[in-house]
Amino acid sequence: MEPFRIHAGLVAPMDRENVDTDAIIPKQFLKSIRKSGFGPNLFDAWRYLDPGEPGQDPASRHPNPDFVLNQRRYQGASILLARKNFGCGSSREHAPWALQQYGFRSLIAPSYADIFFNNCFKNGLLPIVLSEFQVAALFDEAAAFIGYRLTIDLERQVVVKPDGAEIGFEVEPFRKFCLLGGYDDIALTLRHADKIKAFEAERLLKQPWLATTVA
Repeated sequence: MEPFRIHAGLVAPMDRENVDTDAIIPKQFLKSIRKSGFGPNLFDAWRYLDPGEPGQDPASRHPNPDFVLNQRRYQGASILLARKNFGCGSSREHAPWALQQYGFRSLIAPSYADIFFNNCFKNGLLPIVLSEFQVAALFDEAAAFIGYRLTIDLERQVVVKPDGAEIGFEVEPFRKFCLLGGYDDIALTLRHADKIKAFEAERLLKQPWLATTVA
């Protein structure tokens, strides 16, 4: 996965509490066996006025002009500002996939559902937890200033506002290590590929029958 070190991006405010994973990526789009192509259907029931089905051309859909991500001022946003308990509901990993494939690199909210929170880290999406007071202040600023941008410095663990003020955030050290290095679970394992090969070679020398195939 792509490493996360410093990211500066436009902020989109999702002013709803308890946004569940079926709202993030509705169930009808979970049929694909691929890990890609979910971005066009992020928040599908809110982004479009017509019902969506897999395989539809997004250009043929009818966007909801009132939905935040369809507003011109938030086009190209890569930081999603949300309210408490974001990502609740079912444990579908497709939710962080859809957010990331839409273009988001980080989320900021007072709290997240546990499974969604873990899935974000495993897929290179940084979910930042700030207090409700801090998040409310960011919502006010994002609404007041068109083109409101934040810089997220993971190494220093700070969110930098346009005026230079910094807001610190916590992140578990191992998760931070994985994001900085761009390591998902497979990449973490492959860091030890030489040791794995050496172990397998030694094991086959001691137990050669393990290499026997059954016709």
